[in-house]
This record gives sequence, C-alpha cells and structure tokens, in this order.
Amino acid sequence: MAEWEKEIQECEEGQRIDRWAAQAFPSESRSRLQELIRSGQLKINGQTQTMVSYKLRCGDHVLFVIPDPKPLEVAPENIPLDIVYEDSSVLVVNKPRGMVVHPAPGNTSGTLVNALLYHCHDLSGINGILRPGIVHRIDKDTSGLLMVAKNDQAHHSLAQQLKDKTTKRLYYAIVHGVISQDKGTINAPIGRDPKDRKKMAVTRSNSKQAVTHFKVIERFLNYTFIQCRLETGRTHQIRVHMAYIGHPLAGDPKYGPKKTLPIEGQALHAAEIGFTHPETGQFLSFHADPPEDFTHLLKLLKTQINS
Repeated sequence: MAEWEKEIQECEEGQRIDRWAAQAFPSESRSRLQELIRSGQLKINGQTQTMVSYKLRCGDHVLFVIPDPKPLEVAPENIPLDIVYEDSSVLVVNKPRGMVVHPAPGNTSGTLVNALLYHCHDLSGINGILRPGIVHRIDKDTSGLLMVAKNDQAHHSLAQQLKDKTTKRLYYAIVHGVISQDKGTINAPIGRDPKDRKKMAVTRSNSKQAVTHFKVIERFLNYTFIQCRLETGRTHQIRVHMAYIGHPLAGDPKYGPKKTLPIEGQALHAAEIGFTHPETGQFLSFHADPPEDFTHLLKLLKTQINS
C-alpha cells in the first residue's frame, strides 16, 4: 500500500482531484484512480472525499491511499509468444493480429496477459489484477511490438518515458487514397466521439492532445503505404488521425469503408519501438517485420500497378 500526502499550493488550486491525481500517479490509469476515489481511498482535510470532480483549494490537505494490487485472478495460459527481447526488467513482444492485450471483465482468457503470466512470474503489479506488466497497449487487430515491465521500478520508468515522449514508436500502415505530400504532421486532439461512445474522434470536448507524424513509403493506384511516428499515444490514434485527413486505414470499418482490401482488421503494424533501459540507461531499439497478411497486401497492390 502506498500513501500520498500533500498540501495543495496556490498554483494547483482549481484542478479536479482526478486530474491532479493522474499527474501525481503517472503509472496509474485515470479510470482506476477515479475508482479508488469513489471507493473512499481519498481524504481531504481529514474527510473522505468520493467526488472525482472535486475542485482543489489552496491549503487543502490531501491523503491518497493506493492499495496493493489484489491477488491475480487471471489464469496463466500456454500461448506461444514471439519474444524479441527479455531481461530481468523488461520484455519486448511481437503481438500477433487478433490477440487482445489484456483481459476485461467477462473476457479473461486468450489474451497477451494470459500468455505473459505463463511465460514469466515477475510482472509489475502497478496496473492492477487484469493488466500486470502492461505499460501501453495496441488494438486487438493491430500487430507488432509492445514493451512489458517485469517489476514496478521498470514500470514507473517506462510510463514516465511515454509521458515525456522520449520513447520511439514507428508504425507501418496501408491507407485508402493516394496521399499527395511526402510527409506531414497531424496535430488534432482526440476524445470520445460524442455521437458514438464506442469510437474515438477528433474533438475539442473532453479530449487530449494527439500528434502523429507520417511519411509516404510507396503510392499505389488507390492506396498509400506509409510510416507513422507517434508523439503521443491516444486510443486508436493513428486510425482516427488518418481518417480525419481523409485517408482511413485499409481493413478498418470502424473509421473507414466497410468494403476494403482482403485483411482481417486494420492494416496497421507496430514495427519499431525504442526506450531507455530502466536499469542500464542504455537506449534500446527493436524492429519487427509486418505479418504475412500485411506483406501479401503490399504485393497485391504492386501487382495492380504493374498489370
């Protein structure tokens, strides 16, 4: 159990308590912090405060209790993993398309977490019982590289690097349409789609800054093969940003046309990841080639040009 005790300064006055807590505990998700507040783990001036929208006042005495992770309730499963790198602190895994990263209530099997629990027994417990070791994630139908923390110190370090935008994350994508410019930057905030809560959207309402840099690798008749570099890591960021500029990902009916190229899920692959090792301080960088269905699409598109 960790306790965080602080007196609020003038410069912090007016902040919502959940947003302030998210800054104080960068390794914890905001949703989990909100759950802890509602369950009575926060005291302000000696009184339990359960309102996540409470506005801080200068001089408030804040006591926040972060309970130890509960005993794991997700079963290890002998699922093969493509491990690119592993040591006592971190693990880099190449996730296949179709695999969910972490379980959700009612869906606790077949995920990357189930496979990780079978492979190693020393994952960080910071993100709670359903997401041990998970510092960041990629969508179910996105393939590619993920870094995993094997202890809490590594988790804190990797989470801070993501927050400070010092990690390297490069993706390959195939998008609809022919992009005319060779490269570009999309700087547009992302939040829940006000018209559809199951989707994300570029919006000014309850959103966060999102920045994606893209570069054209190859153009085809009706598609473009691009590289994307993430400066931030919002949910569905590349999918939302490319749709926003009129070039949705192939195979992504959520944000683009339903009829598209023959691929199960969006044509998106996390090809490179780089970070500073939490213990050695050395910058490590890793690469994974796109899966067979992705490369098959590229060959198909090249054939169409030459036919």
